[in-house]
Amino acid sequence: MDISNYNWLIFISLAVVLAILIYGVINLAASGDKARSRSNLLMRYRVIAQFVVVILLMIGFWLKSRAN
Repeated sequence: MDISNYNWLIFISLAVVLAILIYGVINLAASGDKARSRSNLLMRYRVIAQFVVVILLMIGFWLKSRAN
């Protein structure tokens, strides 16, 4: 398998994490109970997205080591 086929998936996953992080920082400016619960939800989504990115990176490194 060629690792370059997975590069786009890693970059998209990183962009999703960045988008969630930016939205979370913007949400911090808001106040109220709704904003607080949204912040908690965004934190959960960010942690899940980061987990996916780490798994994809590990798979990518593994595939690259097998190709050499």
